[in-house]
This record gives sequence, C-alpha cells and structure tokens, in this order.
Amino acid sequence: MNLPETSGEQLRIGVAVTVPQPYSATLQAARGRVGDPAAPSIPPHITLLGPTAVAPGDLAAVDRHLEEVASHYRPFVLRLRGTGTFRPVSPVVFVQVVEGIAGCEALERHIRTGPLEQGLRFNYHPHVTVAHEVSEAALDLAFVELSRFDATFVVHAFHSYEYGDDEVWRPVRDFPLTGGSELAEARQPRTGATPGAEAPSPS
Repeated sequence: MNLPETSGEQLRIGVAVTVPQPYSATLQAARGRVGDPAAPSIPPHITLLGPTAVAPGDLAAVDRHLEEVASHYRPFVLRLRGTGTFRPVSPVVFVQVVEGIAGCEALERHIRTGPLEQGLRFNYHPHVTVAHEVSEAALDLAFVELSRFDATFVVHAFHSYEYGDDEVWRPVRDFPLTGGSELAEARQPRTGATPGAEAPSPS
C-alpha cells in the first residue's frame, strides 16, 4: 500500500464507496484465502480518493466539502462482475466495475477539488482490489476464484475512512447522495494524471 508521509499530527484519510454485505464478506474472505495480509484491515471498497494526509484542523473543511459533493448527486446502480489485473505494472488483481463507472468517475473528480485538490499518478480506474503484493500464484488464484463473481447494488452514499495506528482502515462517516443531478452531468476536469496509464490500487 502506498501511504503518504505525515508530519506532526497529520492523519491519513481516504474516501470510498463501501461494498455492502453480503458481497463485502465474500470478497474479504477471498482476499484472506490468497494470503493477502491486508484482508482483515481494508474493507472491500471502490476508491474515490486514495490515502491522503490531512491536518486535524482541516477535517471540518474536508467534511463540508464532501457534504457539498454528495449533495449534487443522486444514488446510482453499481455492478461488479469478473476479475482484472494491473499486472505487469502493479501486482494487483481486482473485481471489475462494469456498471456505475461514470458515477464513480464523477464523484472521484469532484471530490478531488477544493481542500482535497491533488493530481494523480495514474488515470482513475474504479475497481475492488482482491489481491495485492502477494505471490504470482496467489494472484492467479484470486483471478480465477472470483472470475464469476457478480454483484449489483445501489450506491446511496460514499464514506470517509481513517487509517489507524494499528494499520486498519476504518469508516468514519457516510455522505448520502441527496442531489437530483445525474452523476455524468457534473464531472470535473481531470488534473495531473499520467496519460494512458491505469491506476494500480493503493489498497
């Protein structure tokens, strides 16, 4: 996992769509079976903002920003199906997002503005990591084991997460999607991504 350096009392936060039960338990168990040590510490999710260092005094502004983002958009359907990989660029196997991509992209772009404005090393690629930095055999096993995984659910909210001293990512707050706009209509300009590159998951 690529974690940003912190100084002083800075915290590491992230923002994600959390995969609901019972699908979350299935994915987390599969990640554990292939020997990924992060399985118990990272809930299955679709990243909207990767690990980011924030000063405690800025958290209120971040929450207001996330509330504002969520207020613009309505709930949307998201479907996960089959597996993909970032190999050989990064040792990651993931479950693919096959419906709801535009919704994730719109949220990601909007979140990455204001107090959370930052560039990207790689183009954004919504997905759910199921194996990361394990052996090639374990990556192959995850790829095959979840190749028939298929889950559809409605995204009603996204969540902020905080990285604890015990190296566990925990949800802190949910931000319900309460707006009336179609997600695809309010996309923000992409900034700072490496052209043509996909994003190896930090989780």
